[in-house]
Amino acid sequence: MTDHFWDPVKLSLEVAVVSGCIVLVLGLFIGHWMAKASFKGKAVIETLFLLPLVLPPTVVGFLLLVVFGKKSPVGQFIEWLFHQPIIFTWWAAVLAALVVAFPLMYQSAKAGFEGVDRDVEDAARVDGANNLQLFLLVSIPLALRSIISGGILSFARALGEFGATLMFAGNIPGKTQTIPTAIYVAIDSGNMQLAWLWVLCMIGISFLMISFIQLAKRKS
Repeated sequence: MTDHFWDPVKLSLEVAVVSGCIVLVLGLFIGHWMAKASFKGKAVIETLFLLPLVLPPTVVGFLLLVVFGKKSPVGQFIEWLFHQPIIFTWWAAVLAALVVAFPLMYQSAKAGFEGVDRDVEDAARVDGANNLQLFLLVSIPLALRSIISGGILSFARALGEFGATLMFAGNIPGKTQTIPTAIYVAIDSGNMQLAWLWVLCMIGISFLMISFIQLAKRKS
């Protein structure tokens, strides 16, 4: 019973942490680039980045199956490279969480970088800072509050992902079964006590993350 309860919790946290770290890095660089760049077709690209926010999770899962499935060139390349398909694996759960969580991180990071005073950046350039130093030592610290909020929100989104994960990674106990899919199975089988325990666990984790965001806002 103990292992059966903790396995989805451990897996959900692992998936959320790994996907959250990847999303954080991608969100920082892409958000900074989109905040500063101006080019034809920018609105189209930004729409594609934000699309997972409005698409039903099942649609996201279906698209992941199409792109990374065994019959797709990408899926066949991954299977040739790693000698196994990505679907119904731990990495499939990470990829599903990453896709649905990225828009939140991107949106927050972009908003934070857009709020950075250009005069401060120009002054840093005059003092000899190159683009990397400007990004790491000026832009990121000044946009830190938005970055922290985006990181925590994207982590929470990855932790709570259900539809895309179920379609793309499946619901394999001890391998791809996360807390949301475990709750669904517990309710479907009539085990309300176990479902409540997982629900309370999710509420507790979410409460801590939201509290951290509020604390970070007050301190900044």
